Amino acid sequence: MERGRPGLAAQNGPAATDGLAAQNGPAATDGLAALSGLDDPVRGQLYEFVSGSAGPVGRDEAAAAAGIGRGLAAYHLDKLVGLGLLTASYQRPAGRAGRGAGRPAKFYRRSEREFTVTLPPREYELAARLLAQAVQSDGGGDSRAALRAAARQHGAELGKRHRADRARRISARQATESALRAHGFEPARDQAGVLRLRNCPFHQLAIEHPDLICGMNLALVQGITEGLGASGLHPVLDPGPGRCCVAISAAQPTEEEGQQ
Repeated sequence: MERGRPGLAAQNGPAATDGLAAQNGPAATDGLAALSGLDDPVRGQLYEFVSGSAGPVGRDEAAAAAGIGRGLAAYHLDKLVGLGLLTASYQRPAGRAGRGAGRPAKFYRRSEREFTVTLPPREYELAARLLAQAVQSDGGGDSRAALRAAARQHGAELGKRHRADRARRISARQATESALRAHGFEPARDQAGVLRLRNCPFHQLAIEHPDLICGMNLALVQGITEGLGASGLHPVLDPGPGRCCVAISAAQPTEEEGQQ
């Protein structure tokens, strides 16, 4: 059995990986407790809502989204904080400042912690790190090129598996969003209509080997759009804080942006 951090959302800076390999110790116990806490349907719904929000979420907003009372929402939100799945901060609501503004309200956002629990113990992340180090150390670049080619081919295969979405007569962009969402990227459109990926499924590796992993990531997403036949969408490298390094637009990328 393997359980990972649900939702796979964007990281706001380096995450503190707990390395929970279901060993006999406090870390494994904490990981199991955190993930089990989401079995409560209300708590799970609140977690997904906060995780999917672009900014901090207040108690009133969370309660309205879950269709429950403010007091019950506050109870579950604070439980999620206690489990390490959310973090809480205090700030004044928008538009309120100065004397008479009242007490700061409590707001929640997803925690930067990562939880992974495997039974029996597995070290997939260690294997990935060793492979990344090996590719990084290849001064000739053949290993890096092979990695990107493999990522693009695998992405194309993933895209083909999601072609049923196109059969439902949804747009290429919608089908692409569905495929990316299924693989943990959490796509969301910004104000300019660019498809941003709010989560990097390879976050820890990307921190350690940014050029290598971002290049692999770009090739993977390019393969997904190709496999879907979404020829009008163009994945490019556009890294930024709190999101994946890849963005997807309908504009033709420059040679530098689209370079693998």
